[in-house]
Amino acid sequence: MNFKQHKLKNGTRVITIPHADTAAVTVLALYEVGSRYENAALSGASHFIEHLMFKGTRRRPTTLDISRDLDSVGADYNAFTAKDYTGYYIKLQSGRFELAADMLQDMIYHSLFRTRDVTSERQVILEELRMYEDNPLMLVEELVEEELYRGSPLGQRIGGTVESVKGLTPVDLINYRNCYYVPARTVLAVAGKFDEAQVIETLEKTFGRSISHGRPRPFQRFNKAQAGFRKPRVKVLERDTEQVQAALAFPAFGYFDRELPAAKVLAVILGGTMSSRLFTSVREREGLCYFIRATANAYQDIGDFTIQTGLAKDRVDHALRLIMSELSRIRDKFVSAEELSRAKEYIRGRTLLALEDSSHQADWYAKQELLLQHVQTPEQKITNIMAVTRADIRRVAQRIFNRRHLSMAIIGPLKDDRQLISATEVL
Repeated sequence: MNFKQHKLKNGTRVITIPHADTAAVTVLALYEVGSRYENAALSGASHFIEHLMFKGTRRRPTTLDISRDLDSVGADYNAFTAKDYTGYYIKLQSGRFELAADMLQDMIYHSLFRTRDVTSERQVILEELRMYEDNPLMLVEELVEEELYRGSPLGQRIGGTVESVKGLTPVDLINYRNCYYVPARTVLAVAGKFDEAQVIETLEKTFGRSISHGRPRPFQRFNKAQAGFRKPRVKVLERDTEQVQAALAFPAFGYFDRELPAAKVLAVILGGTMSSRLFTSVREREGLCYFIRATANAYQDIGDFTIQTGLAKDRVDHALRLIMSELSRIRDKFVSAEELSRAKEYIRGRTLLALEDSSHQADWYAKQELLLQHVQTPEQKITNIMAVTRADIRRVAQRIFNRRHLSMAIIGPLKDDRQLISATEVL
């Protein structure tokens, strides 16, 4: 897949990914800021700012003005906040590129952050937090991250807490935006059908005018040695639910770790597909769950390997022992060549299928440039995945699946963690 890298006069990085056989173009503005850059008092600020970008600018004073301009051309648009980045994108017909660039620049750099907007959006965000709190499937993910990354901003919830969101003021949010929304922390990705020269000229006239305001605070690196992984950490939230939600997490590998490709393949073998080991043993053979999945997540300095499932509440102990047995088995014995090949081909196929879409292309290249400071092409990723060996899988499993490093979160009608901790002894 061809791409070009540019730099605007103010230092903003631009990546263009042309694709002539489409009628669409996606413009993505990605910023190196997220919840891990926040202290406790500012927890939720990155997410709050993302919301406020849609509330109005001088040229488009209301949310309705923004949405009408985009809806009138059939655009797909949204924003997202993660732990280490925040993004805003517009996907629309290729002849409307200038509208997308102008709209994003206007929203990101000229949103008004009026007191009334902060007040009204605060209520929206509080309802969003309550939605997560009332949804065990979503809440258990946040709980296990709090346990795994205890004492680190990585353990903070992206949306913040009710207390922190209530405490954020317009001045706090404006200062935070001005500090982090600067050219040096910006990557623009344009993917789809477009005229290269027009794209650079338009971006220079829009995003090229932004300037730096303050000194952003670097994120606090996660120190695994100081994290105190000496025994399993278990957090139980007792709720009267019909099903027990469980999440198990181990510290793993960051973006720059050479073991990450093997960890990605390991996740597919264990719980990435309907033919994976955990899906087969826990659901198909025993009927203990509806869904179960394994993922290898990465940040710049650390990562985690997480297993999540919803379990029959009267057989939680049996299910956890079964999961631990599967982790022990893949740690202690080599996977078969056939199983390894299937997992690698799955990743190859899913990667190529996802990149058929311009929005996925923009997302891929922007994140590579922003977080890695260089671009790893899809072809390079696939090459690294296909090079993973059976020995790599076993070595990575041995490094990850250490019982002392386990963090576990449980939501359901359970009163204590003694039986849960006992179940982990299989590992």
